[in-house]
Amino acid sequence: MLEALRRGAQTRVAKLLFGLLVLSFGIWGVHDVFNGWGRGAIAKVGGTPITDEEFRRTYQQELDRFSQQARQRITAEQGHAFGLDRRVLGQLMAGAAVEAHADKLGLALSDKTLVEGVQSDPDFQTDGKFSKPNFDALLQQIGLTERGFLALRRKDELRGAIIRSLVSGQTIPKPLFDLMHAYNQEKRVIEWVKIDPDAVTVVDPTDAQLKETYDKDKIKYMTPEYRKIQVLTLSVDDLKKQIDVTDDEIAKAYEATKATYDTPEERRIQQIAFKDKATAEAALKALRDGTKTFADVAKEAGAKDTDVDLGLITKKALIDPKVADVAFSLEKDKFSDVVEGRFATVILRVTQIVPGVTHTLADVKDQVRDKLATEKAKSALQNKHDEIEDNRIAGKSLNEIADSMKISFQEIPATDATGLAPDGKPVMETPNLRKIISRAFAPDSNNDDAGIELGDDGFAWVNVLSTEPPKQKPFEQVKEQVKTDYVTAERHRLIDELAKKLAARVNAGEPMTAIEAEAKNKVEKTDPITRKTIPPSLSQAVVTEAFALAKGRAGYGESPDRTTETVFQVAEVIPAPAPSLTETDELDKQLAQELTNQTITEYTEALKKRLGTSVNEAELKSVVGVSDE
Repeated sequence: MLEALRRGAQTRVAKLLFGLLVLSFGIWGVHDVFNGWGRGAIAKVGGTPITDEEFRRTYQQELDRFSQQARQRITAEQGHAFGLDRRVLGQLMAGAAVEAHADKLGLALSDKTLVEGVQSDPDFQTDGKFSKPNFDALLQQIGLTERGFLALRRKDELRGAIIRSLVSGQTIPKPLFDLMHAYNQEKRVIEWVKIDPDAVTVVDPTDAQLKETYDKDKIKYMTPEYRKIQVLTLSVDDLKKQIDVTDDEIAKAYEATKATYDTPEERRIQQIAFKDKATAEAALKALRDGTKTFADVAKEAGAKDTDVDLGLITKKALIDPKVADVAFSLEKDKFSDVVEGRFATVILRVTQIVPGVTHTLADVKDQVRDKLATEKAKSALQNKHDEIEDNRIAGKSLNEIADSMKISFQEIPATDATGLAPDGKPVMETPNLRKIISRAFAPDSNNDDAGIELGDDGFAWVNVLSTEPPKQKPFEQVKEQVKTDYVTAERHRLIDELAKKLAARVNAGEPMTAIEAEAKNKVEKTDPITRKTIPPSLSQAVVTEAFALAKGRAGYGESPDRTTETVFQVAEVIPAPAPSLTETDELDKQLAQELTNQTITEYTEALKKRLGTSVNEAELKSVVGVSDE
């Protein structure tokens, strides 16, 4: 079904219809418009069931959408971990609640009204008339019957009517607008000093303190989980080695694309444009007489340096062919005759010439061969992928497939979830390492996983042979790491105490400059900033706290690099100015959208409460494919 939707989305009219479907799916979910009802029910809103089939279809669509955004396959189990299944169920239940309310209100649209609406819709017309054959073909492409489409449109129209009645008369209260504008546009000036980490001294820890640190956080000092894996990769580079390219093919390809291997001549060209030919002729005489320089003439013509210098360019880069011919036949540092070009009358000068380079077939033979081999390899890539899948179905192991097809295979004794071996080095030299290792450590990784798409590079298959669980590292083995952790934690604790003390001194009346010596740093000051402006020198936490304090009050917070603390004082509070027209429009739109969302949420939640809802948790878990473990 999803493939049918994708095929149907290729035409302009189909995209418009598909947009309608996506909008309906995204906000409300889907009900009963496709063939293939499921018998089970995951949930009920009043007397309206949410069937297994409609939930499964909508959930799969959301998984596909998330997978596209993430550029990797998101499984049903991963979607469950993200809470995607609950969100989809909530959408479906909200849609069912609105439909039930519409039914209770007696709202209805007849088939005749719906058909007339479709027939008068410009998106479904050809030459101003409704095209029934085209419409039927489109419905067939996207897997909908006419009755199914009308059902979907009817529900959209009814839902839309109710929602519009709720939000159409909605206005933004002025006190709310004023409050939000004041909040967003208020500015503050902050004085701050970053405490030098050397402002505190950490005493070397005893063995007992280190052992205590180790015992308190033993889980930190464990080996990661390692997995022994096999990786089969199908790449364009692999296939290129198996492809023969004849000398005749190379010669033909070279002749067809000869120009792409040559480097065209480039010239640095200057030009001055004139309002008419007479003015240009007078300027040219002055240039050749030596009474005026090129810069003098350009200035008199009102041209800027950027107007005069066209840069170092090829002949093809010049739009005007007449100007191009003159410029590329002109001697270096000579003035051209007056050129009456397509767009202006100009005088030209060439100040630099970079000769072009012509490459013979012998010069670029290897380059042409590689290009042809790459093209052939890319064409063969999908067929080779299918051949690998056939071999896997036949029961062949990854290394057997690699031997028979002469493609890359690697057995990795141990890799952690980041792609590092026990010695800390990457287990594979490939830009696709993260994708490959992510599959090896995926919750559902097994020998039957389909190939991983590696973009234009090809595919990879992963087989997990064994798993080595994390192990506790002995204290003596990690003693130096424990010491580093202890010193870092103790330094942070001492810096935090110092920051608290320095902020208290400022709040007691001392100026910020009075704490410079103890902080071992100079006080600095920001320009006026809003809440959304985070200077590189301050953290989000510091800016947030600064906007919560009164003028003159001080506080402290973590530095952006998290190595120390920053002590700050609110030096100035600048109230928001009157909003501009642009600011008013933007804030009105933002608040209107937020109020609309809030209204719809409150409305649907109230409906569900009134109608009564129930969720069959066992059925939901069964459909999603997760267990209680």
